[in-house]
Amino acid sequence: MKESLKPGIQYQHKFKVPPSKTVPALYPESEEFVAMPEVFATGFLVGFLEWACIKAINPHLDWPQEQTVGIHIDVSHEAATPPGLEVTASVELLAVEGKKLLFAVEAHDGVELISKGRHERFVVNKEKFDARVQAKAHR
Repeated sequence: MKESLKPGIQYQHKFKVPPSKTVPALYPESEEFVAMPEVFATGFLVGFLEWACIKAINPHLDWPQEQTVGIHIDVSHEAATPPGLEVTASVELLAVEGKKLLFAVEAHDGVELISKGRHERFVVNKEKFDARVQAKAHR
C-alpha cells in the first residue's frame, strides 16, 4: 500500500445499464429470476459499487500484486433502473484500518438515487491469496 492510501479519496464511476445486467440475466438458470422485471439487478448493482471502490484505490496500491477483496456490503436498493440509463457510483474512502478499508457508497441513475450505504474491502497480496484459494480447492 502506498502512503497516498488515506481517508478522503473520492471517485465517480459511470456505466450504461445493458439488458445483460438486469434481473433475468442474473441467474438465467432460475425460472423465478427469468420471470422478473428487466431492471438493474441488485447483484449487479453491488458489483458496480465494488468496481467504483476498486477504481478509486488502485492508484494507491502496488497493483496488480496488491488487490482488494470485498468483505462486507450494507447497501439499499431504493429504485428500479431500466436498461439504457446511465448509473453513476460515487464512493469515498472513509477509513483505513490496517488492511481494512471502509467506504461510503451511493448510486444514482440520472433520475433518482438508487442506492446508498457502506462497503468494506481488504487489501491482499494476490499471489498469497491465490495460493490459499488453490489449497482450499484441492482439499
